[in-house]
Amino acid sequence: MLDYHVHALAHGEYSYTQDWIDSYLDWAYQVGVHEIGFCEHDEFAPLVDMEVYHSIRGSARHDIRVRLGIEMDFVPDREEVMPKSIQTDNYDYIIGSVHFVDGWGFDHPDHRSGYDERDIDEIYRRYAEILMLSTASRRFDIVGHIDLIKIWGHRPRLKSALAYLDPVLKSIKYHGLAVEINSSGLRKPVGEIYPSPDIVERMYDYNIPVTLGSDAHHPRQVGLGLVEAYRCARRAGYQRCVSFERRVMTVAPLKY
Repeated sequence: MLDYHVHALAHGEYSYTQDWIDSYLDWAYQVGVHEIGFCEHDEFAPLVDMEVYHSIRGSARHDIRVRLGIEMDFVPDREEVMPKSIQTDNYDYIIGSVHFVDGWGFDHPDHRSGYDERDIDEIYRRYAEILMLSTASRRFDIVGHIDLIKIWGHRPRLKSALAYLDPVLKSIKYHGLAVEINSSGLRKPVGEIYPSPDIVERMYDYNIPVTLGSDAHHPRQVGLGLVEAYRCARRAGYQRCVSFERRVMTVAPLKY
């Protein structure tokens, strides 16, 4: 099983030390994760100690393959301020995510009330529009938690979330991107994997490659919920997932 969405620094609470990273690998070994991708939020990426990272990667602790990624927030009209270094081979993969809709950080508990102040269908429409722009930006390899907008349990009324996101899926397919099946939604009020099963089924219909991620922000969250994510993928028809090295996608059997 692989886990490609792991934040060792969380939101800046922790330090990138050998012992701290080893604790992630030790837990990964216990829960059956054979390949782990550390992908810090872009604002914390400069805090990654590359000497520690290369030591970890070279040590092959527990025979776990280690990859280095980064999770980049996509904000329309701000691409020019995104670090250009992420376009280099410093990273094995780049996850592109949308956490803001026109300046509103919708997934933060402090801003949850924004759902009550906006039309829910307009929220979904605009979120999908921003996702569409991100997929066409050619900056990312993986689309992160594609239906994160449902985090607090709000659903569109005029049409389904799948209907809003279907054009995004077509763009993902066109641009050759992967989508992660992210288990962290199971730990949120919505109580569901990202994306919902009907979206995963449509991804399979479009032959969109998938990867798996727990969105861990602590060692003991590594692999959490990934069995459910695996089952979601298999129910949709997936028998393979993808991994990355130096921005090159490789297909592998989907297993745990």
